[in-house]
Amino acid sequence: MDQQHYHSSITTAVTPKEAMEKISHVSEWWAKNYRGKSRNQGDEFTVRFGETFVNFKLTEVIPEQKVVWHVTDCNLHWIEDKKEWKDTDVVFELKPEGTGSRIDFTHRGLVPEVECYNDCVKGWNEYIAISLPKLLREGTGLPA
Repeated sequence: MDQQHYHSSITTAVTPKEAMEKISHVSEWWAKNYRGKSRNQGDEFTVRFGETFVNFKLTEVIPEQKVVWHVTDCNLHWIEDKKEWKDTDVVFELKPEGTGSRIDFTHRGLVPEVECYNDCVKGWNEYIAISLPKLLREGTGLPA
């Protein structure tokens, strides 16, 4: 049986190239407390939310089509398994749609069986369905 990894899709009026550029501006739509680089394959960055942190490495970048952020380390302080996201992948896949693009977002490894699933889904829903589209549409997102 296939696991049901968290997935969300949005459409936007910007091109896949513009969308990929904006996605790389992590501090403008997800976490203001951001350090590192998130544009090219091999780049590494960290986001922090108080005691919680997540370290990422970009393991795949196909310009205007796909970017994969691999979680190399984390501390999810509010759950028992603080390393629950370690070795999961955050994947953005972009496709032209009409005059804009479609962004498919998948967090591979974030499945209903994991402890943080409900809380993490609420967070991703806010950032992927509200903050990122606002950044793409208006130039200003709603980062934490």
